[in-house]
Amino acid sequence: MNEDWLESFIRNALDEDLGDGDHSSLASIDPGRKGKSRLIIKEQGILAGIEVAARVFSFADPSLIFEPFIPDGRQVSPGEIAFQVSGNVHSMLKCERLVLNIMQRMSGIATQTRCYTDQLKGLRTRILDTRKTTPGMRMLEKTAVVTGGGENHRMGLFDMIMLKDNHIDCAGGIKNAIEKTRKYLEIKKLRLKVEIEVRNLDELDEVLSVGGVDRIMLDNFSIAHTMKAVEMVSGRVEIESSGGINLKNIRDYALCGVDYISVGALTHQFRSLDMSLKTLPDN
Repeated sequence: MNEDWLESFIRNALDEDLGDGDHSSLASIDPGRKGKSRLIIKEQGILAGIEVAARVFSFADPSLIFEPFIPDGRQVSPGEIAFQVSGNVHSMLKCERLVLNIMQRMSGIATQTRCYTDQLKGLRTRILDTRKTTPGMRMLEKTAVVTGGGENHRMGLFDMIMLKDNHIDCAGGIKNAIEKTRKYLEIKKLRLKVEIEVRNLDELDEVLSVGGVDRIMLDNFSIAHTMKAVEMVSGRVEIESSGGINLKNIRDYALCGVDYISVGALTHQFRSLDMSLKTLPDN
């Protein structure tokens, strides 16, 4: 994870929550009060976000002592304690909601991802995420996908060429889109992978005739058409299936022989994992 981005994210998130001060804590708790906070798991799932939580507490107050008990990526059950933080109560309470928001979301995504990757045990097909992420939290959500056993597709519009239907239509067709892209990469001296989306077998045939791409995305293909597409490609380029794929049919698509399956639901249709952060004063 990019360290500069993470520090900026934490700073902005704390500023958003604190405003001109945590008046609830300032009004009711002695500023020098010491205590301990424990993250208690309330639902079974895959834990994610421990390292980020540690960074939040450290950013808010470097004197806080963070003790992780469970690593990211491990399955957790209700009642388990993921970490403990010791130190100033005011400092811990101002981090409470941000840490919970991060860890509940990341753990929910990791849990969802693990459900999908479990369906592909024994197969070579890999699960990819998409750009269907929460604005401002993409880095965290994509990290959670990896924690859950998936892989990241592209981070944004800058690290891979992805020619989708809108690009193809506005470029004047598949041949124009690919040729213009290759010329652009040559002029800009960029080394980016090129992926192109196809909507049917005729478009796939055209892409194979033109060449010049690294991966082909089969958009909303049926199982039967996916099998035919894999046969047509015959290992010449990577194949990615996308659209209309869920837990019930994902293994059937993988059995067709595709290299990747991208699932937007990993980051936009997940349910946060239930947990609580309990703070108690020292005696």
